[in-house]
Amino acid sequence: MTSRKLGLALALALAAGTALAQPSPAKKALIDKIVALQQHGLGDGLSASIIQAPLAQLTQAGRQALQQVPTEKREATAKAMDAELKKFVDENVPYLKDKISKAVPATASALLDERFNEDELKQILAWAESPVSQKFGMASIELQKAIAQKVMTEAGPTLEGRFKTLQGNLAKQLGIPPQPQAGSAPKPAASAVPKK
Repeated sequence: MTSRKLGLALALALAAGTALAQPSPAKKALIDKIVALQQHGLGDGLSASIIQAPLAQLTQAGRQALQQVPTEKREATAKAMDAELKKFVDENVPYLKDKISKAVPATASALLDERFNEDELKQILAWAESPVSQKFGMASIELQKAIAQKVMTEAGPTLEGRFKTLQGNLAKQLGIPPQPQAGSAPKPAASAVPKK
């Protein structure tokens, strides 16, 4: 076989393989409907979770740094910090939602096509479009919030204490003097006069 014929045969084989890899029109229609249903709620939740993780750390660090600001300037500084945080969220949540909305169709379509056959997709779609599924989705959101609130009420003070211990340990490792706790008296300086 000449190299030209071999190249043509290889191209035809690749084209046939690609054609076989494409979902049928019926399967593609099911995937498109499922993706559309998922896309509505996905943007809000995912963009919020992406933003919240670093903001929580930043806010914690900001609260600690705020204790170093003179008392008469703390309230104004706190308000300015809150305004910056709000501005950041207002600018970046829509940006992330846009990125998510562009990423979901191709990513979700490929995953659904790979993992589910047409019959399974019909079952998923029937469930997703059912009133019970929508009611369950709303209840799930409320349930997650209720569980998070209960856990943080019970575990929050413990985690806060552990986080402060961790910060102190890390500060010690870095050679940074520990920050006095709000309301605690500063440690007295060592006397400059030697004891006799």
